[in-house]
Amino acid sequence: MNYYLDVLKKYADFSGRARRQEYWMFVLFQIAAIIIVSILDAVLGTSPWLYALYALGTLLPNLAVAVRRLHDLGKSGWWLLISLVPFVGGIWLIVLLATAGQPQPNQYGPDPKVLAA
Repeated sequence: MNYYLDVLKKYADFSGRARRQEYWMFVLFQIAAIIIVSILDAVLGTSPWLYALYALGTLLPNLAVAVRRLHDLGKSGWWLLISLVPFVGGIWLIVLLATAGQPQPNQYGPDPKVLAA
């Protein structure tokens, strides 16, 4: 939960780097939140309005943490567009997001793992 709140504090901060743990814990909490919001939508009969509001409200944090994760690899945030390539683009993006970051400082900042220690 702390990772989720930390990402929300950096709501639209596309600069810097994000560790794998920060990114994937955020994704895990997002999945849980989406399931809960979808169930609420179904129970209240407001489908898909609550889900749409939640998705819209968390669009920028999702993009920001993904861009910061790519920065940790030394790649530009524009690499997110690789997911638009049919069939392999999404898989390639998941592989990139799961890859270990650069241990040394890069053009996007110092290693966040060292800063967290």
